[in-house]
Amino acid sequence: MNEPSASSEPSGPSGLAGIKVMVVDDHPMWRDAVARDLAAAGFDLVATAGDGPEAVRRARAVAPHVLVLDLNLPGMPGVQVCKELVGANPALRVLVLSASGEHADVLEAVKSGATGYLLKSAGAQELIDAVRRTAAGDPVFTPGLAGLVLGEYRRLATDPAPAASNEPKAPELTDRETEVLRLVAKGLSYKQIAERLVISHRTVQNHVQNTLGKLQLHNRVELVRYAIERGLDDE
Repeated sequence: MNEPSASSEPSGPSGLAGIKVMVVDDHPMWRDAVARDLAAAGFDLVATAGDGPEAVRRARAVAPHVLVLDLNLPGMPGVQVCKELVGANPALRVLVLSASGEHADVLEAVKSGATGYLLKSAGAQELIDAVRRTAAGDPVFTPGLAGLVLGEYRRLATDPAPAASNEPKAPELTDRETEVLRLVAKGLSYKQIAERLVISHRTVQNHVQNTLGKLQLHNRVELVRYAIERGLDDE
C-alpha cells in the first residue's frame, strides 16, 4: 500500500488500542498486509477471515467495533456478510475495502449497512485514518463517492413510499435531535456537526443513536432517507 500524508487525529473508543478491528479478504497476502498495517498503527486486531461464512462466525464471536470488509468473498458475498452482521448489531461499523469503484457496488454496500467505502488503491495512512473515523461513526468514502451516495439518498427519497395502513404518529424529536438530523441529511460528518453546533463528537453520536431509537431505524442510510423525505436537508 502507498503511504500518503497523515490525516487529523480521530475520536472514538479510548485510543487506537481501544478500537477492535477485524479484516476480511480472500487474498491472504493482502489480508495479512492490511492486518499488519492496522496492528502496527495501534488498533486492537481481533480477527481475520478469508470467506463470507467464516467472517460472520468470527465477527459474532469477537464483536469488533470496525469490520474492514472486501466485497468479493467465497461462500457469501461481502454485502450479505454486512447485512447479516449489521442487522444483528447496528452498532457495528463496516468499512468496505474493495478494488471495485463501480457505482452499483458502492450503493449496494451502503444499502447493506456499510458506513464507508474505500478503494484498495488507498495508501496505508489513508486506510488507518479511515478506520479511525469509521470507529467514530463518520461516513468515510474514497473522494468522489460521497456525492454519489448522497445523490442516491435523494433519489430514494423521491420514490413514492408504500401506503401504510394505520400508520402510527411520528415520534417527537427534541430541537437538538432535529438539528443534528438536518445536518446529517446534508451529508456532514459527525465531526463537522460537532464543530458547527459547538458540542462534543460523543454528544452528536448520542443524539443520532437516540434518534435512531425513536424512529425505529437501523443505520445512517435509513436516517438520511427519513430526513430527506421530510425536507430537512433543504432547511
